[in-house]
Amino acid sequence: MGASKTEHFTAKQNEIASIMKALGHPARIAIIDYLLKVETCICGDIVNELPLAQPTVSQHLKELKNAGLIKGNIEGNAICYCIDEETFAKFQNFLSEVFGKIQVKKSNCC
Repeated sequence: MGASKTEHFTAKQNEIASIMKALGHPARIAIIDYLLKVETCICGDIVNELPLAQPTVSQHLKELKNAGLIKGNIEGNAICYCIDEETFAKFQNFLSEVFGKIQVKKSNCC
């Protein structure tokens, strides 16, 4: 597989692509759903909610954190995760732009 050539795209395009890639797995969507439900939690709590092993959950948490979708704070010997509202706001703005343009084009399209 060739290089993705991300340098040819804007920072915003790369950021949105990273977010969408991170959200492209059902386990990560389940983690986001769980964090929205409980507001904050510890990794072990997430493991108890999902039918996945702890290392697998940790890998999904890492992907979500790398994309900026969640934040983690160390509390004792555990990490407490929560939603990163700023990143979700950026994603929401992007989707609002897309849907707004689709509505405009809908009236001008075949």
